[in-house]
Amino acid sequence: MVDSVTLEVIRNACEAVCEEMNANLIRTGYSPNIKERRDCSCALFDADGEMIAQAENMPVHLGAMPFSVAAAIEHFPPETLAPGDGILLNDPYHGGAHLPDLTLVTPVFHDGEVVAYAANRAHHADVGGSRAGSVAADSTEIYQEGLRIPPVKLFEGGDANEAVFDLILMNVRTPDERRGDLRAQEAANQTGKRRFTELVEKYGPATITAALEEINDYSERRMRAEIADLPDGTVAFEDVLDDDGLGNEDLPVKAAVTIDDDTVTVDFAGTAPQTAGPINAVIAVTTSATYYAVRCVTDPEIPPNHGCYRPIEVRAPEGTIVNPNPPAAVVGGNLETSQRVTDVVLGAFAEAVPERVTGAGQGTMNNVTFGGTDPRDGSQYAFYETQGGGFGGRAGKDGLDGVHVHMSNTMNTPVEVLETAYPLRIDRYEFRQDSGGAGEFRGGLGLRRDITVRDHEARFSLLSDRRRHRPYGVAGGESGATGGAVLYADGETERLPGKAIRELPPGATVSVRTPGAGGFGPVEARDPEAVRRDVRLGKVSVAAAREDYGVPVEEDLAREDDRDGDT
Repeated sequence: MVDSVTLEVIRNACEAVCEEMNANLIRTGYSPNIKERRDCSCALFDADGEMIAQAENMPVHLGAMPFSVAAAIEHFPPETLAPGDGILLNDPYHGGAHLPDLTLVTPVFHDGEVVAYAANRAHHADVGGSRAGSVAADSTEIYQEGLRIPPVKLFEGGDANEAVFDLILMNVRTPDERRGDLRAQEAANQTGKRRFTELVEKYGPATITAALEEINDYSERRMRAEIADLPDGTVAFEDVLDDDGLGNEDLPVKAAVTIDDDTVTVDFAGTAPQTAGPINAVIAVTTSATYYAVRCVTDPEIPPNHGCYRPIEVRAPEGTIVNPNPPAAVVGGNLETSQRVTDVVLGAFAEAVPERVTGAGQGTMNNVTFGGTDPRDGSQYAFYETQGGGFGGRAGKDGLDGVHVHMSNTMNTPVEVLETAYPLRIDRYEFRQDSGGAGEFRGGLGLRRDITVRDHEARFSLLSDRRRHRPYGVAGGESGATGGAVLYADGETERLPGKAIRELPPGATVSVRTPGAGGFGPVEARDPEAVRRDVRLGKVSVAAAREDYGVPVEEDLAREDDRDGDT
């Protein structure tokens, strides 16, 4: 046993190592997707591949990354590794999530033995495939979605494996950016390796090994205690994905959550079969979303590591959109289906402990990609971003407006950065009035973001959801507004479906309107002064104040209503 003081020092030190790794990755990354949006995550794993600690970044990355580390170790057992090695992979069917997420796993040696692994995952703005940005709304098999990389040594003995680098860079549209981001991932892992080695040298390998085991056991005990406080029994919930982009609509995602003493089993039986479109989520993604949802309704202060997930069992039938068989297209499973998995698991918990659950968030990542030839220098570019929306109302507080929700948790691409890095222009960026669901505590507002193509032809892809089915409210709260998108080009206006591919002429504008979120609690319980405040701020219209909340508001208190009937 390790004394409690030393144990806590080592636990916090491991978390600090992960945060420093992440800071290094963000600081040294080349692409705005990593430097600005922070679409990346870092973690430490012990010699057996069990997660020790993580930086608090992307939930969809962190719950799935252990699958990547396990795949790397299976392919390259410790006896085949040497100091300075680094294993790269992205194959969703061998530990990955979707192809743009590249995971780098670096062994940490002490006295010739592997004592840990430093790992990180970063979303690369392009990894090849049929569409710029590698998020194709029309893909039907994984081969169209980009370069598929099984576990392979990107670094050997401290040297870059230039053959592997060449293979990757020859198959992407933005090779310089990709090389820079991969180098940033290596720099982050080197930071983790150096800091963890310092811990081993300070406390000794025996103490560190014992401490890591106890840290995982500690998290397990706390998680089991939290689950034991929940009411025993089975609760179920069902929601749907709008479509797969290829004509298959209203695809159900079902979850039955069984609480039995100090364990939770989540069963997705009855979920839609895997589909032709790219919204199939591999088991690593489904598991990650489930872990996240359980953590949401338990104590968020429980250290996130392998131990806190031991009491959670996930059952996902093979051949469904939550556990597809290859070669199903999966890029949107990580982005969209992960959000619906979160929604249904939280929806089930709302049946048992509504006070611990929020109204449904926007339920989509609103994936937008533009690609083409930059007229400023003739180079190829690939712009990718997810867009924020409403966060659900919860007991005691309104939902947050215009944020990335649940499995995303990234930041936006700042207007100044976007317009500098790409031949694009932001013409409008604002909250969507009245998009949050009414309730005692209002759901958060969605966003409107209008992006114009400057002086060139571009390829555009939209992969989104919640365009037909609204995010649900909880405990009597109302549903949030659906999202939408409009294309303005050559004097014509086109309402875009949630999953769309378009060739854009110069000057075309794509206006993406993201969903709001569900409210919490009965509408009649809302404080009238909170309604009037929202009217003054332009978040709620005079009409909605009167019709939804029954609160009379003076016209001169209101800001101008939305100018084109967006709501």
